[in-house]
Amino acid sequence: MPLHNQPVEQWMSRPTMPESPIVTLARNLHSISADAQAYVNQKSFSHRIRKNEMLFTPGEVCSYLYFVRKGILRGYVKDGIKDITTWITGEGEFVAAIASFQLQQPSAENVQAIEDCELTGLHYDDLQYLYENHPETNIVGRMVLERYYRDAEERAFIARLTEATSKYKHFIATKSQLLNRVPLKFIASYLGMTLETLSRIRSKLSQGKQ
Repeated sequence: MPLHNQPVEQWMSRPTMPESPIVTLARNLHSISADAQAYVNQKSFSHRIRKNEMLFTPGEVCSYLYFVRKGILRGYVKDGIKDITTWITGEGEFVAAIASFQLQQPSAENVQAIEDCELTGLHYDDLQYLYENHPETNIVGRMVLERYYRDAEERAFIARLTEATSKYKHFIATKSQLLNRVPLKFIASYLGMTLETLSRIRSKLSQGKQ
């Protein structure tokens, strides 16, 4: 059974319990009603996944959106026997197989934990309920989507760079917090270069700082 379909412990809405971090994030983006906050607190759940385990696999319908409280995950697709890392993300970000989640169709993407991860999830149906019954949550949803559109644009920019060193320097400038936590083979795949090329670039840049 996929991990995200296993029984989970839901957040309770009692004042003595911590609120869902999804509520905290949403409130920082835009004011939302107390009823909407209570609904998210009731429907959110905590989920843990260990290093190297899969959160989603191809052929599944992605029914959950996850907020990353701790850890790093990556998305990748298979090209024959080769894995191609398409994105890497960590704390404070949302994770889903986006096309599958939005269309509620089977996914073509793998989502894997790079570290032990602590997540907070929300079901697709609960998100749709919020959009339909609490109009202000549509503004929050739009702001989150705008942020991830910018992230997708960054990935497209990296893909269009032709010089390997420029790609790595851009990665350093935008994702420096991940450098010492993500295996180099995943960074190399994300940047569209071989591990050997990435190792040479890192060595050259390191020598240049001495």
